[in-house]
Amino acid sequence: MTAGQAPKVPVTLIPGDGVGPEVTAATVRLLDSAGAQIEWREQKAQPVVGRRKEDSQADPVIRSILETRVGLKGPLTTPIGMGHQSINVALRRALDLYANFRPVKKLPGVRTPFDAVDLIIVRENTEDLYAGLEHIVVPGVVESLKIITERASTRIARFAFDYARRFRRKKVTAVHKANIMKLSDGLFLECIRSVAKDYPEIDYQEVIVDNCCLQLVMRPGQFDVLLLENLYGDIVSDLGAGLVGGLGLVPGANLGEQCALFEAVHGTAPDIAGRGVANPTALMRSAALMLRHIGQASVADRIEAALYHVYSEARHLTPDVGGTASTEEFTAAVIEALC
Repeated sequence: MTAGQAPKVPVTLIPGDGVGPEVTAATVRLLDSAGAQIEWREQKAQPVVGRRKEDSQADPVIRSILETRVGLKGPLTTPIGMGHQSINVALRRALDLYANFRPVKKLPGVRTPFDAVDLIIVRENTEDLYAGLEHIVVPGVVESLKIITERASTRIARFAFDYARRFRRKKVTAVHKANIMKLSDGLFLECIRSVAKDYPEIDYQEVIVDNCCLQLVMRPGQFDVLLLENLYGDIVSDLGAGLVGGLGLVPGANLGEQCALFEAVHGTAPDIAGRGVANPTALMRSAALMLRHIGQASVADRIEAALYHVYSEARHLTPDVGGTASTEEFTAAVIEALC
């Protein structure tokens, strides 16, 4: 470290599976070129993460994030219908990353049905059906448990309203299915209504989840901050990504009281892994969120400006957004655009 230079911040780096190592390498290269002061500590996430409480606490990924307090993660494989539990879910639960934060904002040069989408999706991240608490009652009958607590609902509501106040957002909309799940979703709404009273300057509204999906694909501009339970949040946030060009463009963060994990929200895309055409934009934008979190906002500004420049010119875009550039060519263009 030279005189006057800020010390490097340790960050746990999880490259992930499939295209994960490719988009992670591109993102690390961009951050290093932009002057981010980061000490990368690479870890490989294994399926054992979170299988039992003692495994989660002992896992090297968990230990590393508990030490660094911040991580950057590529996509991880989750088997469908069999195999190990989701490592993503296990990490969130083990580290109590209770708030899933996903800004959904259109990039220039990407063709979409709407020109001015600017949403913040806040999703409770630790409970609900998405926690995967299920068991076989008898052969042929499976029971899944939907757990909603006052503590978790109040905590995520406070997060959403605090964010809205800090960044001058005008409206928070709670998304629910309390017309059917009157107790669980009803409790979720009761907690949010109680918190909303402390933020009189912010407009508070409620919408049933199916109607929310309908309204999003017709008039997304009517929403500002969406606040959802875990499962609804997972579905609606992907719908939101579709409004601005897809999961390859949207950043994501999992935030807790002690730790934060920033991630690409798309899958591992095994069909294109190793071909050098994966779009690293989602992880690059997630890394920009991370830089702001660790106090390196000026570097984040440079990265975001460079991304906007490359997308505005539309000469070095990857195939998923209509271009022909490779991952390497796209990354080189973004680095060249740094100012």
